[in-house]
Amino acid sequence: MKLTLREQLISGLFAALIAVASQIVIPLGFVPLSLQTLMIGLTATLLGRRIGTWSIIIYLLLGLIGLPVFAGGASGFGVLFGPTGGYLIGFVFASLLIGTLQNRSNGTYFPTFLINLLGFTVALLFGTVWLTLVANLTWTQGLAGGFVPFILPEAIKATIVSTLAVWMKKRLSILEAI
Repeated sequence: MKLTLREQLISGLFAALIAVASQIVIPLGFVPLSLQTLMIGLTATLLGRRIGTWSIIIYLLLGLIGLPVFAGGASGFGVLFGPTGGYLIGFVFASLLIGTLQNRSNGTYFPTFLINLLGFTVALLFGTVWLTLVANLTWTQGLAGGFVPFILPEAIKATIVSTLAVWMKKRLSILEAI
């Protein structure tokens, strides 16, 4: 994947924004609720499949090498491959989906909302399956602890992302060339 210097800089900037949003956390048992997903959705929606996904990969690599960028300042292999690591890896798949569908949509509010809700659901499902297997939970426990509590917050985040993305695309010229 060839990216221009401008695209690489934008990717790095959005990776940093994801890292900052990840620090705003509400603990909910095994899996914390953070603004991380909101920035993942905004990144994929605004930057598209290629640049948005690269931003998320940069974010994951920063956490993997030990920078405290994951939710609550966590980092390292233990987080990425631990019980909640599936959500982090699921962000890549969510970004691919959101970016691909967003590029094919008309960019208005309702399709953007549905696309983000679908992307967030993919990340939640990926994370829930991972959590259930790695933490040796039953499927009921995995769904109850890793999926159900996040349905409403993710719908709210999809609403916020859609509102911000539609507004930002109209007003920020830096996004026109992406």
